[in-house]
This record gives sequence, C-alpha cells and structure tokens, in this order.
Amino acid sequence: MKFFRSAGAIEAEPSYQPHARRGRLFLLLSVTLWLLIVVGGLSALWGYEGTPGVAAKPPSTWPADSQLQRAADGDTLIMLVHPHCPCSRASIGELAAIMAHCQGRLKAYVLFLKPTGFSDDWEKTDLWRSAASIPGVQTFVDNGGAEARRFHAATSGQTILYGADGRLLFSGGITAARGHSGDNAGRNAIVSLVNAGSAESADTAVFGCPLFDPNSECRKPQDETNNF
Repeated sequence: MKFFRSAGAIEAEPSYQPHARRGRLFLLLSVTLWLLIVVGGLSALWGYEGTPGVAAKPPSTWPADSQLQRAADGDTLIMLVHPHCPCSRASIGELAAIMAHCQGRLKAYVLFLKPTGFSDDWEKTDLWRSAASIPGVQTFVDNGGAEARRFHAATSGQTILYGADGRLLFSGGITAARGHSGDNAGRNAIVSLVNAGSAESADTAVFGCPLFDPNSECRKPQDETNNF
C-alpha cells in the first residue's frame, strides 16, 4: 500500500521551516548576548578588584611631628583607613591575623580619616568597631587627614611599619586584591619582619578606595555637601 502526502501538507512545510530556523537563530543570539554580558561584567569586576590604589611613599624615618607615639622597644604599625571603604574590611581582618601572629611584639594604630566639617561620629562605622576589638590595636581619629598626609598615604588600607629605631621597614597593602582575605605577601612580610627581623619584600600593592577623592565609591549621599 502506498501513502501520499496531501497537497495541503506539501504546501504547509515550506512556511513552517523558516519560522523554526528564525526561532533557533533568535535563541542562539540571545544566549550569545547573555554570555557576552556576563563575561564582560565578570571581567570588569575582576579588573576592579585587581587594580591597586595609589601607593604611599612614607618618610624613611618616623616623622617627628606625628601625634602618634612610636613604640620605643618594638615595631610600630600604622594603617590608614577610610571609614566607609568596603574594601578595608578585609584589611582589618588581615590586621587581626597579623596581631595574633606577632603575640604582643607589635604596637598598632588604625587611623580613620575624618574630613573637616563632617558630622560627629561619621567615622565610627563597623570598621572602627572591628579595628577597636583587635587586641593590641588603638583606633585614632585622623581629623582632616593630617596623619595620612604626614605619612603620605592616599589609599584606604595603606599599612606602614617602622622599627624600634624609627626606620621604615615596610609600606603597602595586606590583601591580595580589593576586599579579598587570605594569605598574601603584605601580611607575610610584616609578620616576618616583626618575628624574624627580615622579609622577602618591603613593599606591596595596596587595594582600597581613595582617602581624599570626594567622588570615590565609598562616599555616602549625605556627605556630598561636604568637601575634603
């Protein structure tokens, strides 16, 4: 027995296939566009996280006009922080690890920038509370950024280490990228300098928001009427 397609079926087939091909092409283009957007977004995020800020060039010896008291019998660490910088949470976490490894052999200050004219307690953020809770760490309000300028710091998370004789030992960051916790060259260098007196590196890249840029992402809307 032979079967034959009807004339209607023969005529309908050509009109269906182009629609199916267009549907598949549209789906393919949509998926391709979505993938490009995702890859582009991830690339931008990775690029941002891996882009260091401006590194400090601190004085080679402890500045005599600093309001901070340098340790006479040990090393002194200074970290400069913008109180609204999300990247600096990781830096403060790494500082806690440093203090635990140095076991009382290190005096540490965390200086929180407070621009002139800003409201009371503007700098008393969760970052302040986290830093203040670390044994051996003293928090300090840096009014107008005077100390940050004295130590030539420009990026939140900048960490500087001076020896008992006042000589500069280390300057840099203690995270491997913006907001990333974990093993990194800066943390290892400071621990080695304090505990062993030497390290493979005396400077590292610093990752964080600008300390003095009024347009940086760590500014809050209520602060836009103020100027640094």
